[in-house]
Amino acid sequence: MSSYEARFKVWRGDVKGGDLKDFTVEVNDGEVVLDIIHRLQATQASDLAVRWNCKAGKCGSCSAEINGRPRLLCMTRMSVFTREETITVTPLRAFPVIRDLVTDVGFNYTKAREVPSFVPPDLAPGEYRMQQEDVDRPQEFRKCIECFLCQDTCHVVRDHEENKTAFAGPRFLMRVAELDMHPLDAAAESGLDRKRTAQDEHGLGYCNITKCCTEVCPEGIKITDNALIPLKERAVDRKYDPLVWLGSKIRRRT
Repeated sequence: MSSYEARFKVWRGDVKGGDLKDFTVEVNDGEVVLDIIHRLQATQASDLAVRWNCKAGKCGSCSAEINGRPRLLCMTRMSVFTREETITVTPLRAFPVIRDLVTDVGFNYTKAREVPSFVPPDLAPGEYRMQQEDVDRPQEFRKCIECFLCQDTCHVVRDHEENKTAFAGPRFLMRVAELDMHPLDAAAESGLDRKRTAQDEHGLGYCNITKCCTEVCPEGIKITDNALIPLKERAVDRKYDPLVWLGSKIRRRT
């Protein structure tokens, strides 16, 4: 096993402020950035705060920014960097810092509670029927590990603090899209129009489909192409297409 000394800049501080601190640390073959952060804790900075859990890319806990790009620390191999490169590790920029690499992501849980849950249909047990294609379509979105990298990289949240009250972000707009395309969701029958609430309450119109959320998703979910754009199309049809509008009125009266 070969090893070398790598140069790191790690953000140290808390809500009051902080700065990047320089470290030189040993790197071995096959290691990921989280291994190096743990080595720093063990050898040079025992009070360095970092959030992590599974170390397998499935819990979404160790989200941070590496050289300015939102990534999972446990899924970013040191081999993607050159040995001469200085690697900068900073907390998620879109959320308030608690300490060092740990941020307060409570914004996301607030938005999660604002999305109405699945409404079961008025069917007896055994009467549920779904085509396989209807199962496959939203299944992609169930891979989400809620690492919130998409929320962090979305410029609507990242660069405009004032938008947070009106914008749910790509992760939760994807959740709305998943429920809206579910063939057994009876939201409409209960008086809930998911397309209208996506536009009026969750800020769908703020999204300008730059696909930055898709680019950073560690699960490879095509958030923009498969969730946000189709949801936008359905919301626009619902609001502006006269035939769709008329059809919704007729069905409602019936």
